[in-house]
Amino acid sequence: MNYKEAGVDIDRGDSWVETIKRLVGRRGSIPKAGIGGFSGAVSIGGGRSIVACCDGVGTKVELARETGIYRGLGQDLVAMSVNDLVTCGAVPLFFLDYIACGALDETRMESVIEGVLDGCEESRCALLGGETAEMPGVYAPDGFDLAGFAVGMLDDGRAADGRDIALGDIIIGLPSSGIHSNGYSLARKILRDSGASLAGKPVWGDGASLGEILMRPTKIYARPALEASSTGMVKGMAHITGGGIESNINRVMPGGLKCGMDYSSWKRPKVFDFIAESGVGEAEMRRVFNLGLGYALVVSPANADAVVNALKSAGEAPFAAGQAIEAS
Repeated sequence: MNYKEAGVDIDRGDSWVETIKRLVGRRGSIPKAGIGGFSGAVSIGGGRSIVACCDGVGTKVELARETGIYRGLGQDLVAMSVNDLVTCGAVPLFFLDYIACGALDETRMESVIEGVLDGCEESRCALLGGETAEMPGVYAPDGFDLAGFAVGMLDDGRAADGRDIALGDIIIGLPSSGIHSNGYSLARKILRDSGASLAGKPVWGDGASLGEILMRPTKIYARPALEASSTGMVKGMAHITGGGIESNINRVMPGGLKCGMDYSSWKRPKVFDFIAESGVGEAEMRRVFNLGLGYALVVSPANADAVVNALKSAGEAPFAAGQAIEAS
């Protein structure tokens, strides 16, 4: 069983990014940070840049409808953008949301917005505004989708852009809170095929129902990432989103290098074992899911202890997850 069979083609998505790069390049308007990174940046002078990004929560919205758990979706929405935003060292300033639905259910959407406010509070940014669009005929009466947009400020001299990453640099991982907001099309297919009950409490869980475990919101890494970045010792950072661990970390690796991961160096949450045991091979698991590593930082071996201490002071449990190796 794989992601493509569940309806999501990662290779096609990568090809689409290349198409966008080509189209933008034709207009001679390639932004400062290029296309395909975790965020985009525009210089505003004085050694500073405005950084922005947008994202959604994918088909996790369908699982929310099945479980009736909505508040966490709001945090997911903030996390998916803010976690991307801080990878360069940008400080979040504000967030915008977009809700599209077949018919507005105020009670349900109030829970979502409460979650957005939770996420903004955790990220220390403001919910500045948004848009709610009722679109009957496009969405079913109880159907909806979410998009979010985060904007921040970057001190150009402190950008963690990956260009100084060198062979042998250490990759520090931060634990995820679960699946986060990627891979749900495959997870939902597994649920359908297996007939597993969302209300059931799996023996490998912590007393929560399977639905509650799957709906746990994406962890927000803004505070620990910026705490570590403030040391001036972090060379690059990656948010582990769609495409799995290696493809996301490799987005910040300079030419000639790639990440070499030690998958035995951290404890994988049991929910990923549940998915794997349902028929997903290890290679596909690594390509689709975060597997318990939600955020990564790249530092020199000489600075690893100092960055680890900074992360611990921010309440994190960092671990050595790999190193920069030669790209084959």
